[in-house]
Amino acid sequence: MAQTVNVNFRMDAELKKSMEKTCSDMGITMTTAFTLFAKKVSREKRIPFEISADPFYSKSNMDYLESQAEKINTRTAVLEEHNLIEVN
Repeated sequence: MAQTVNVNFRMDAELKKSMEKTCSDMGITMTTAFTLFAKKVSREKRIPFEISADPFYSKSNMDYLESQAEKINTRTAVLEEHNLIEVN
């Protein structure tokens, strides 16, 4: 049998509680869930689900916000409509 090791990491208490409940509902432990995740990542060499960035943090939006903050700080800001990104 392979040697086992402990892996420790931090997460929000409410997230942990929710995950424990979800795992329990599926009849597995969090350890089993993380082991399944680790095996799938190791086998497929990828994260087994889509990860996407929040468009709020895009470079163009951050540049816009920084320029507006500078205008506010120098009292040259003019109210104008921004082409906000719609998230579905």
